[in-house]
Amino acid sequence: MRNSQLFILIIAVLIVFMGIISIYSSTYQKEGKSWQGIYKKQVLWALIGLFFFFLLSNMNYRVLWDLTYILYILALFFLLLVFILGAVRLGAQRWLKFFWFNFQPSEFAKLTIAIFLARYYSKKSEYEMSLSSSRFGILRGIVLPFMVVAIPMGMIIEQPDLGSAMMLLFLFVGVLYLSDVKMKYIITFVLLMVLPLPFMWHFLRDYQKERLLVFLNPNIDPLGAGYTVIQSKIAIGSGWLFGKGWLGGTQSQLHFLPESHTDFIFSTFAEEWGFIGSAVLLFLYFFLIREGFEIAQRTRDDFGRLLAFGISLMLGLQVLVNIAMNMGIAPVVGLPLPLMSYGGSSVLVTFIALGILVNIDKTRSVF
Repeated sequence: MRNSQLFILIIAVLIVFMGIISIYSSTYQKEGKSWQGIYKKQVLWALIGLFFFFLLSNMNYRVLWDLTYILYILALFFLLLVFILGAVRLGAQRWLKFFWFNFQPSEFAKLTIAIFLARYYSKKSEYEMSLSSSRFGILRGIVLPFMVVAIPMGMIIEQPDLGSAMMLLFLFVGVLYLSDVKMKYIITFVLLMVLPLPFMWHFLRDYQKERLLVFLNPNIDPLGAGYTVIQSKIAIGSGWLFGKGWLGGTQSQLHFLPESHTDFIFSTFAEEWGFIGSAVLLFLYFFLIREGFEIAQRTRDDFGRLLAFGISLMLGLQVLVNIAMNMGIAPVVGLPLPLMSYGGSSVLVTFIALGILVNIDKTRSVF
């Protein structure tokens, strides 16, 4: 077992363990059979995720080059299927139910887009001098790949899931920056995305407008749209330095904090383990994501380098946005905290992504 594999595995397992004990703490007192075994489901997802982690870490990542367009079509198929057969939860239609498993295609789409962008902006191998993206004009360098990314983005927005859609946009801009596309094209693209934002207000759904207004001032609707953010900040602040102890968090135990086992799992954890525990968790994420970026730097293969960067950026952005919205310094969007939040799709895709990262580091010397 290579050092990077052991390092990533240990950190991932530690984060998953922290997530499981937080999920148990936030659900064990809730009434109803559906809540009693929810932490056991997370344990099962983690075990399945570990299986795929070892499987992908030992499968040459270059296979993904050949499977890129198949994976992309599959992602579109699942996203389309959501509108036909998708389960509706909390007013959103984002999940496909397969027997006892609720699958969220947008999680799969994030990884698929990372793979697509890595292939599009890289040479097939170090020894084949195909067209470099530095020779691309704005059409081939930005417009065409963005059209490919925009299709799943639009489908995800319609679910509606604005947070996951924005993740695809941020991922696209991040990979653009690392590729050899001219900076003036990238700046032009970013300006074209940013300048129309004030005019997009009228196209937002009512709950999205409420979330933005609540982000600016949670107290405008303290018992409605602003309730979750206020309770989340109370939970984090009440943890102080060492926290209230496991099973001792009042906000989650007394059910003041909604979605305490999913989007707001960080608040649950911070209340029980305090600043010290939260700092440990953040350092674990930091080391995990830093290892991903270092793997990208060590890799000479263009495809592997951009894929490692894309995966690391994807995980880093999700951690940043989720924790920021828990603290009230970012609008509330439906992004899970990787490996912590309850949800099989997120856990599986994250472990698959980490397995690919490990294999990139294993195989890097070949190219």
